Amino acid sequence: MKQLVNSGGQALLQAIGLSKHFGGVRALDEVSFEVQSGHCVALIGPNGAGKSTCFACLAGQQKPTAGEVFWQGQPLLGQTPAERQRRGVARTFQVAQTFEALTVLQNIQLVLRDATPLSWWDRLNQRQPERSLQLAAQVGLQALAHATVAELPYGAKKRLELAMALAGLPETGPSLLLLDEPAAGLAEQERSDMMALVRQVAAGGVTVLYTEHNMDAVFGVADRVLVLMQGRLVADGLPSDVAQDPLVRQNYLGLDFNAPKVANQNDPHASATEGTCV
Repeated sequence: MKQLVNSGGQALLQAIGLSKHFGGVRALDEVSFEVQSGHCVALIGPNGAGKSTCFACLAGQQKPTAGEVFWQGQPLLGQTPAERQRRGVARTFQVAQTFEALTVLQNIQLVLRDATPLSWWDRLNQRQPERSLQLAAQVGLQALAHATVAELPYGAKKRLELAMALAGLPETGPSLLLLDEPAAGLAEQERSDMMALVRQVAAGGVTVLYTEHNMDAVFGVADRVLVLMQGRLVADGLPSDVAQDPLVRQNYLGLDFNAPKVANQNDPHASATEGTCV
């Protein structure tokens, strides 16, 4: 089992010996890592490396074959995705999970937490304008708050899904966002804006673990990088160290890879510089 790397701070999330088998395929093979409070961590690797399976096990969509997952030292396994979200762990997906016929605000209202359980219809009609508008503004959608999702461009839908994930988190206490390829399918400027938004969310106190194939959105943003290959964790460290790892360069990044400089983490509007992955 790979030794856990503690990069400082309190470990919010721990995965220990996490494995997931589909028949004879080992999608995850004894993966162990920690995510510390306040960090922005990237999980990268080739297609089929196990990234989405890892997220599914952490968020509760999949039951691991073996291993443990702990949130603030308490076990998460056996809890539903909704129960994990109430404890502070929320996930987005590669394809935005939104309701096309509803407005931006209505989509956010559907997932806003409430002290008492409500049906989806009651929740939709419950008046929560301030919180809904606040979340829409946080992701830059205040001008589109009353537009239906069907009217939104793809980039705005990705932002809306982020707002919905934030809406499902507790308003107080530690929280973790699992972002599955937040910049996928976005044009260069949209990608830069989205990753600036991810940094802004992290700067606001929400810990972030995200997958991404665009290396500008990884090495110019994350303060730590995990690398999966064929279901195994092969690297875990600072972006500058992972970018120079011989195994990672030869099998994923490419020998000619030049990592972009890390953007100013204190400036949510700073853009990552160009990097190449060949």
